[in-house]
Amino acid sequence: MPDRTIKHYCGLFGIWGHEEAVQLTHLGLYGLQHRGQESAGIVSTNGEELLRHAGLGLVNQVFDRHALERIRGRVAIGHTRYSTTGSCTNSNAQPLLFSFAGGQVAIAHNGNLINAALLRRNYEDVGHIFQTTSDTEVIIHLLAKPAHQGKKNPLNHVLNHLQGAYSLLLLFPDRMIAARDPLGFRPLCLGQTKCGAYVVASETKAFDMIDAKYLRDVEPGEIITITDEGIESRHFGGDTGWRGASCIFEQIYFADPSSLVFGENVHLVRKAMGAKLATEAPVDADVVVPIPTCAQCAAVGYAEQAGIPYGRAFTTSHYAGRSFILPTQSGRNMAVKMKLNVIKEAVDGKRLIVVEDSVVRGTTTRGKLGALRAAGAKEIHLRVASPPIKHPCYFGIDFPDQRELIAHTRSVEDTCEYLGVDSLSYISHEGMLSCVKMKADQYCTACFSGNYPLNVTEPVEKFAMERGQLRMFT
Repeated sequence: MPDRTIKHYCGLFGIWGHEEAVQLTHLGLYGLQHRGQESAGIVSTNGEELLRHAGLGLVNQVFDRHALERIRGRVAIGHTRYSTTGSCTNSNAQPLLFSFAGGQVAIAHNGNLINAALLRRNYEDVGHIFQTTSDTEVIIHLLAKPAHQGKKNPLNHVLNHLQGAYSLLLLFPDRMIAARDPLGFRPLCLGQTKCGAYVVASETKAFDMIDAKYLRDVEPGEIITITDEGIESRHFGGDTGWRGASCIFEQIYFADPSSLVFGENVHLVRKAMGAKLATEAPVDADVVVPIPTCAQCAAVGYAEQAGIPYGRAFTTSHYAGRSFILPTQSGRNMAVKMKLNVIKEAVDGKRLIVVEDSVVRGTTTRGKLGALRAAGAKEIHLRVASPPIKHPCYFGIDFPDQRELIAHTRSVEDTCEYLGVDSLSYISHEGMLSCVKMKADQYCTACFSGNYPLNVTEPVEKFAMERGQLRMFT
């Protein structure tokens, strides 16, 4: 059976009008590797046809010099993937490439479509054959529909059929298109190289990899078309009834600290959250230490605000992989031991404030904290730089079943006892939102609050389209 472990998000990169477009896309995907480690792919064009290379694994496992030369072109789009709808298979590796009456098209998608299974079922009922089990493929079936092709702006019409989260790159032989859903769930930004080539990416870290300049974010509900003539922008979608839904978890955990996401540097946002946490949940201690690596920024902010020394409790191996993508708890526990090693002399006899970015199941966090206790920590005070995660995400984070979320099943007091710590505090919902610059109603915080920006009337289980049926969340 497919595993139901936490997976999330994807990374998009595209470049138009550079003789080394494929090589630069390859570098850009390295900068986005943290957004997806299941598969990677690139589709390029020489102006006449689209060429694709994709496969399972990390960027350096999927591509070699021969593969990059084979798809050489002056335009390319690339993708790194974590699966949130459909399993990890070669057929689901993106960018997906199709041919239809309008010609060739490649598509790369970051997000999750909550009405994908319903759209797919409608098309299958009239004889359409799907090549993948990814929600992304329904976009191509919508685009290829003759009635939609007859529209003045067919993509506008297609995107208005979609419900959920999507940042998209589409590549045709003569144009590249970037689009972002009207609620702005996922980040997408526009840049330019020194030679004038336009670049689109999920995060600005990818621009840094190729020495490109950040210009601006792709706006929610915007479609940008890039050709040799330049760029054109248009908007689609009417009043959403919600001012925005930018995923706050990007700032808390997923994005790279060096990136600008939703117009703010991720490191500074996390540092501010740590400082706010220190004012909301102070405690007397000897040293502030982070759970590596995402909590480091918040721990710096906590330590500075509290006036307590910042320290290090763990060494980190960069070769052990990510524990949350392993299929069993025993495997995740072993991965934690392989990845993190306690510096015993730094914690023995000390009162520790341990800063964590988030607590999902609590099982791996419990193992890390237990290792600190076994190494002689006198006190452990856990401070979490996000509110308790109590609700599933339907928009691109493959959180486990709601019943597996520790904050859904246990009170703060029960969680404190389960984790084996002397005290436990989370940043408040209001405190978290005070650390970001956009207004509160411009963010999606549904995993904390249960207040979803879209009405999810028929949530679809991740692998429903593979089993040929709709499975409801319970």
